[in-house]
Formats: sequence, structure tokens, C-alpha cells
Amino acid sequence: MTESKESLVSWRNYAVVTAAYWAFTLSDGALRTLVLLYYHTQGYSPITLAFLFLLYELAGVVTNAIGGWLAGRKGLRLTLIAGLGIQVLAVLALSLLDDLGVLLLSVALVMLCQGGSGVAKDLTKMSAKSAIKVVVPAGRDSLLFRWVAVLTGSKNALKGVGFFVGGLLLETVGFRHGLWLMAACLAVVLLCARGLLPADLGRSKIKKGLRSIFARSRGLNMLSAARLFLFASRDVWFVVGVPIFLYGALDWTFWQVGGFMGAWTIGYGIVQSFTPQLLRLALRGEAPRQLSAQVLAAALLVVALALPLALHAGLDAQMVIMVGLGVYGLVFALNSSVHSYLVLAYASRDEVATDVGFYYASNAAGRLLGTLASGTLAWLGMALADTQGIALAVVLWCLWGAVAFALITVVISLILPTPNKEAPTP
Repeated sequence: MTESKESLVSWRNYAVVTAAYWAFTLSDGALRTLVLLYYHTQGYSPITLAFLFLLYELAGVVTNAIGGWLAGRKGLRLTLIAGLGIQVLAVLALSLLDDLGVLLLSVALVMLCQGGSGVAKDLTKMSAKSAIKVVVPAGRDSLLFRWVAVLTGSKNALKGVGFFVGGLLLETVGFRHGLWLMAACLAVVLLCARGLLPADLGRSKIKKGLRSIFARSRGLNMLSAARLFLFASRDVWFVVGVPIFLYGALDWTFWQVGGFMGAWTIGYGIVQSFTPQLLRLALRGEAPRQLSAQVLAAALLVVALALPLALHAGLDAQMVIMVGLGVYGLVFALNSSVHSYLVLAYASRDEVATDVGFYYASNAAGRLLGTLASGTLAWLGMALADTQGIALAVVLWCLWGAVAFALITVVISLILPTPNKEAPTP
């Protein structure tokens, strides 16, 4: 009876963490669309827009590494509440910046606010992902795979909804009032999470120094490197290239751009949620191993390569972008979901927050690299193209960047070890 009660409490705690993560994710997607489209209308160049997100991604690298260590010592409740609180402050601060007239000052302050949002995002994500390892019984690999897939997929689906919400808010209530509305909703979620979660959730029994954040297994190191370039291959076209192409070349409205980016992310999240079912036949009911990551990385490279080749062949650019990126999203979702399981397979149960934090620091580094490459390649495309083909050149340069990063992902994936041999003993 006692075990049953403890299990119920554990699942309730996980439900609270997941709900808070969902709410945060919705706001994070909306914030990205609001910032990108609003400052694009203010005349910011593609490379300047990319710089607005650089500190956001850079903050994630440090936050995941330090936040995982902090959660292990102080518990996941503290890091979750801190993430929500920092996001509220960052959103409120950003709402005060839309009247600045000095470009350099405006860029610097927006970057600073986005950096705070990056800290908040990765504290919240690390807390939610780590909670799964604490809740799922040891040895239940297939159950762990299913729950990781559900959390990851639902998160990305909601982030996609957030992209649409951001475009809609900008179209209806405007930049400042949209931010105020988001801050109010997040404050309510913060208070609920603070009142429902125990202070010691996910706290490690072993107290290690800060240096321990770098002491990872070979499997976790290799997977983290593969994750870095996997996400760089997505963000190199996702952050700047495609949204500006849709808005500038196709004359889409704010909510249409946000709707497309949202629909892509929702579809990607749905595929992630159903990855165990989609891979069931190939895996024969077992959990994924390194071979799954290797095959899926190779498939992503093939799809990424097909996109710029199709554009060079003269096929309709809008059709290639719509259909091609849909296929890319399907394969990318399978890759991401398998990675999200493998990190927990490699991780130690008692040090899961630290291990997951280290892994998602690499994830954030990949987004940082992809964001910087996206702005740089878009700028090069604009600089080197003739007047009639600027939009197409921007997309082509970004897509070739995706091919390069996908190739590196394949190479690293080929040296991944077997998870059950590399995972530290709990």
C-alpha cells in the first residue's frame, strides 16, 4: 500500500513538472516568433536577427551544465521554479524595449533579455527531462523510451502552437501587450508548481563538486557531440532563412509565417510522440541502440541533400520548401526522439540531472552554432545573389549548411558505443 502511494506521488510530481514545462514551451515558441518578426519589421538584417538569438543559445550551454549540477544538489523543484521566474522577468523586460531608437543599444538589450530567456528555457527543460529517469522504475527500458517520446513530442508540438500564437499576438494585440499576457500566464504556472512540488525532487544522494559536470562516459560524450551537429543542421535553416523567405519572398503575413513554422514543429512533435510505434517493427519491441541513431542520421543526410539539389534543378521553390521540409521534419523527429532516449540510457540514475544537463548543454551549443550559421549564410546569400534571386539564394545557402552539419552527425554517430555497456552503474 505504501509503495502504491509513493508511486502515485511520484507520477503526480512528474505530471506537475510536465504541465509546467508545457506552459513554458508554449510561451517560448510564441516569444521566438514575436521577436523575429517584430524586429524584422523594424529593419533588422538577417545577421542582426541571428545575433538577437545568440545569447539565448549561448546561455543554454552554460545553464544546462551548471543547472544539472545544481539540480542534483538542491533538487529539480528549485531549478524549475527558477526557470519560470527568470522567463517572467525576461519577458517583462523585453516589453519595455520596443521604443528604443538607437540600433546598437536596442540590439544589445534585446540580446540580454533573450539570454535570460535562454537560461529559463534550459533550466525548465533539464528539470522536466531529468524527472522521467527518477520516476520510471530501473530496468524498464521500453517504458522509459515511450515516456521520453511522449514528453519530447508533446513539448515540440506545443512549441509549434507557440509559434502560431506568437504570430497571432503580434497581428492582434501587438508586441508589448502580447508579452504582458505571456508574463501573467507564466506567473500563475510558477505559483502552482511551487505549491505542489516537494523540495527534494530529483536531489542526488551523492554530492559532487562542480568539476563533476565534465566527468561523463564515452557514450554520453559521443552522443552529445552528435546531438550538437544534429540540431545545428535544423537551426541553420529554421532560425532566419526560411521565415524571412516566407515573409519577404512569398509575402506571407505574420500569422501565416508563424502558422507554418508552428505546423512544422507540431508535426515534428507528433512524430516524436509516436516514435516507439513507428520504429516497433524495426526494433522488434526493444529499446533503441546505437544502430538506430546511425541509420536515422544517414537518412537525415539523404533528405537534407535532396532539398538544395531540387532547388538547383529548377523545381518550384515553394513546393520544395513546403514538402521537402515536411519530410525533413519527419526524419529529424525520429533522430531527436531516439537521442532523447539514449541520453537516459547512458545516464546514471542517481546523477541523471548532471548527465542530462551536460547532454543538453551540447544541444544548446548546436542551436547556437546553427543560429550563427543561419544568419551568416543568409547574409552571404543576400550579398552574393543578384537582385532577382535574393530569397532563393538565402534559402540555398542555409540548406547547404544543413547538409554539412548532417554529414558530421553521421560520422560521429558511427562511433557510438552500446548504451548498456557504457551507462554508469546507478
